[in-house]
Amino acid sequence: MKHTHPLPGDIGLTQISGVSGRLIRFGQWINGDGFADYEHAFLVLPDHQVLEAEPGGARIRPLIDYDGANVLYVCPEGLTERQRAGICTAATRYVGVPYSFLDYAAIATHRFHVPVPGLRRYIATTRHMICSQLVDQCYLDAGVHLFADGRWPGYVTPMALYQLLAR
Repeated sequence: MKHTHPLPGDIGLTQISGVSGRLIRFGQWINGDGFADYEHAFLVLPDHQVLEAEPGGARIRPLIDYDGANVLYVCPEGLTERQRAGICTAATRYVGVPYSFLDYAAIATHRFHVPVPGLRRYIATTRHMICSQLVDQCYLDAGVHLFADGRWPGYVTPMALYQLLAR
C-alpha cells in the first residue's frame, strides 16, 4: 500500500545518486531485481524520525532530511497500530549496526546457487545489514513477515520491497 504522508512503521524507498547509487543499482540487477529507481530503503519512526542503514552504521535522523526527495512510502495492507509500534520499537535496537556492501555479493552468490559454506548464516545475521535487510528485520522482530515466498532471512533488496509493496 502506498502513502503520501508517512506514518510510523512505513518504509521509505528512494534513489541514491552518484557512484554508490549506480553500484547498488547494479547489485540489484545482478540479484534479479532489474534496473529501477529505488536504491535505498528506510523505516519511518515516530516524531518525524527515520532509521536507516548507512556505511557508517545504522542511525536515526530527521525525516525532514528527505523533504524534496523523490520518496515512495509503502507498507503492507492492513498494518495495525500495534504492529507499527512494534516495528518502531524493534528499530531502536539496530542503531549502530554496521553496513555491509558485501551483503549484495552474498545475496548474488545465493541467487546464482554458488555453494558457499555459511552463506545463509552470513546473509541472515543482524550484525551487519544493508538498508533493506534492516527494514525487513525490524518488521520480522515485530512479528510481521513481509515475504511469504520461502526466501532466506535477509535475502531482500530495496527493489524487492518495491516489488512486494508498491506494485
